[in-house]
Amino acid sequence: MGKNLIQQARGKGGPRYRAPSFRYKGESKYAKYADKDLTGKIIDFIHCQGHSAPLAQIEYENGDIVLVQASEGVRVGDKVKMGNNADVKRGNIMPLKNIPEGIDIFNIEASPGDGGKFVKASGGSAKIITKMQNQIVVELPSAKRRNFLPDCRATIGIIAGSGRKEKPFLKAGKRYYAMKAKNKLWPQVSGTSMNAVDHPFGGHSSARHNQSTSTSRNAPPGRKVGSLAPRRTGKMR
Repeated sequence: MGKNLIQQARGKGGPRYRAPSFRYKGESKYAKYADKDLTGKIIDFIHCQGHSAPLAQIEYENGDIVLVQASEGVRVGDKVKMGNNADVKRGNIMPLKNIPEGIDIFNIEASPGDGGKFVKASGGSAKIITKMQNQIVVELPSAKRRNFLPDCRATIGIIAGSGRKEKPFLKAGKRYYAMKAKNKLWPQVSGTSMNAVDHPFGGHSSARHNQSTSTSRNAPPGRKVGSLAPRRTGKMR
């Protein structure tokens, strides 16, 4: 009788694989698109265990209250603006087409109006590299470049909390509880070190090197491990 692999068990069953989302303060996303520019005021900063960066609570003039990642250098009482005519000032939210190249930005929308999907971790920022008629090329913190639609919104500045990684954990116990708060799987063990029932690469008395680590993009959960749909395989020559 078998058992679910780790990637099959996530999101099901006991608390080991469930996120404590009932303790999260709320979802961080931009306010809905408006016909005119909106001016808001930062009324509070909130710590949420589901986010690595502090969240700024912004109240807009139309009565909407939203949570977004705080920009480095802003404080309670600051005014922030959202819209096409907003100034290039930290904390302001603008479409990518109106942001100059080379300016630090974060919380970029994948499609216009989705609230922000990219660059949301503390200390992160991206930069606009090239502007074209129908797309904007942005360099993400990983140095990977991605194309976005010109109407996708982003926030000016760098996300607050950049010194988070500088303080060491010192003990495995502290790391365990920090990862547990966000429902992150830790410690991460290599598949070759597991038993055969726990991972497709597991089993045998030592690490096997005769099994391919590349797999199809359409592989089912449980087999979809290793290099997913690699562009090339083999030794770089």
